Amino acid sequence: MSASRVVSLSIQRLDRPRPAVRALGASVAKPRVGTAPAKSAGSKALVEPMRFLPEVRGFLRRKIATLTARARRLGRLTPESVGIRAKDRPFAPSQAHFRAANARLGAIDRQIAARLAFLREHWSRGTPEQALVYMALVEREIDRARRAFGMFFEVFSQRGSTFAPALAAHDAIAEDCYAAIRKAAPLVFRGPLLKPLTYMEHGYSPATTRRGIRLARLLGEANPFPLIRIPWDRDNPWQAVFLHEVAHNLQADLGLWHENQSAVGRRLARTPADPLSGAIYRRWHKEIFADLAALLLGGPAAAWGMLDFLAHPSPKTMTYKPGGAHPTGYLRGLILAEMLDRMGFADASGRVKRAWRGLYSLKRGSRMPSPLIASAPVAIPAVVDEIAYQTRTALGHRSLADVIPFRRADERSIRAGARLLASGKVPAHLPPRFLVSASRYALELGADARAVSRLAIRHLSARRGLVHAARSAPRRTGAIAA
Repeated sequence: MSASRVVSLSIQRLDRPRPAVRALGASVAKPRVGTAPAKSAGSKALVEPMRFLPEVRGFLRRKIATLTARARRLGRLTPESVGIRAKDRPFAPSQAHFRAANARLGAIDRQIAARLAFLREHWSRGTPEQALVYMALVEREIDRARRAFGMFFEVFSQRGSTFAPALAAHDAIAEDCYAAIRKAAPLVFRGPLLKPLTYMEHGYSPATTRRGIRLARLLGEANPFPLIRIPWDRDNPWQAVFLHEVAHNLQADLGLWHENQSAVGRRLARTPADPLSGAIYRRWHKEIFADLAALLLGGPAAAWGMLDFLAHPSPKTMTYKPGGAHPTGYLRGLILAEMLDRMGFADASGRVKRAWRGLYSLKRGSRMPSPLIASAPVAIPAVVDEIAYQTRTALGHRSLADVIPFRRADERSIRAGARLLASGKVPAHLPPRFLVSASRYALELGADARAVSRLAIRHLSARRGLVHAARSAPRRTGAIAA
C-alpha cells in the first residue's frame, strides 16, 4: 500500500462523521434515487489539497533553501580561518593535525551532500511529513559537522592568542614523553602517531581525551588525536600533573589498559589483601599507572608536584569515593612514596612519607573502609611492583620502568638545570620533560615563579617552533610521529 494511500485511509477514519443517535421509534431518512452519493472524508478531494497546498509547498521550498545555504559551510579548517597569523605559526598545530581534522570534517560534509541530494530529489514526491523527515536527517549531519568544527576551531584558534607560547611549550613536553619511550624501546608503538595537542579550558585540573575515544560532545564521533586540557591558571611549566595526563595517553597508545587491569586484580588476589581492596585497586589501575609513569618521566620532583596538586583539607583527602576512578588522596601520596623507593630514591621517599603523614593522620579519623586501610601496607607495594616493574606483553615483555628509564644521572641533570633557571639561564641541554622538574626545583631555590615560567616557556616554545618548521618544510603525507 502506498504512503499516500495510508495517509488517505487514516484521514478517512479520523474524519468520518459519527451516525446521529436517534430517539426510539424515530424514522430514518432514505437517500433519493438518482442523487449523487456524498464524497467520503478520505477521498482524493480532501487529501490532495493538504499535500499540495501552495502555502505548504512554498514554505517547504524556502526551508530547504535556508537549510542548503548553511549545510556545507563547515567542511574545512586552515590556519588562516582559525585566526593564526604568520607570527603565530611556530605555535600552531602541525599540518598533520589540520589534515586529520579536515579528514573528519570532509567525511561529514560528504554525508551532508548525499543527504541534500536525496532531499532535493524526493521532497516533493511524498507527503509534507516525509519532506520534514528528510530535512531532519540533513540537519542531523549538519549537527555532526557543527560539533566537530566547533571543537577543532576552539582548540586550533587558541594558537593565535596570548596563550599560544605556553600551549606550544606543553606540546613540546608531551612530544618529548613519547620520544623518550621511542628512544628506550624502538618500535613499541604501532607506527607513527599524531602527538597530543594541548588547549586551555575551565576546570580545576588538567584532563585528557585519548585518541579514538568516542565523545558525547561529537555525537559519538571518535577523537582523531589526543587532546590535553590545561586550566587557564595552570599554564606554568612546573605542573607535574601535566606529566600525569600525558601518561594516560601513553598507556592507551601502548595498549596497556586491559593487561594492567587484569594483572593488578590477579596480583592482589594472591596477597592477604581483603577482596574488597583488590577490587578497588583494580578500578584505580589507570590513575595509579599515570602517577607512576609521571614519576618515571620527571623523577622525585614530579612526586612533590603531584602532592602539591593532591593536598586538600583532611575531609577531602581522607574520604573514599565509592566507584571513583582516582585513589583516595591519602593513599595516593603513599603510592607515590613507594614508587620513589622502588626507583632508588629512598631519601626522597622518606621525606614524602613524613610530609604526607604530617599533614594527614589516621589517628584523627578517616572516611575510608577499614579493609582498605588495613590492607595498604601489603597492597601498595604489590600494586606499584605490578604496574611499574612487571613485564607486559604489550611492551615486548619489558616493564614500564624499562621503557621509561629514570636514573640518578637524570636527577643530577635536573638539579643542575634548576640552578641555571634560578640564576636566570636556560638549561638548553635538558629534555623538555625534565624541564618540568627543574622548574619546580628552581622555585625551591627561591627563584621568582614568573621569571622561571617565562624562561621555560620561551625556551620550549622556540624549540617546538624549530621542530615544527623542520617538519613543515618538506611537505609530508601521513601522521607525524609523536
